[in-house]
Amino acid sequence: MSNAALRWVKSSYSNPNQADCVEIACNWVKSSYSNPDGAACVEIAAHPSAIHIRDSKTPEAPYLTITPTTWSAFLATASSPLR
Repeated sequence: MSNAALRWVKSSYSNPNQADCVEIACNWVKSSYSNPDGAACVEIAAHPSAIHIRDSKTPEAPYLTITPTTWSAFLATASSPLR
């Protein structure tokens, strides 16, 4: 796995002015509904306290961060039949 696929995040307990801190990495994963050829897809990076969502066409652009509870609610709604 390359470092380009990972998003590194400093611990919330780290001093923002110092380099000595703990970092964790999130692995970006493409949606299973994405076109296997290209970058036109949604990617997520999940960890216990947050779900990060980005457009793979612009990975360096800002991304959306939501809670796992919100993500679960979204998935439940998205998979429900239309009424």
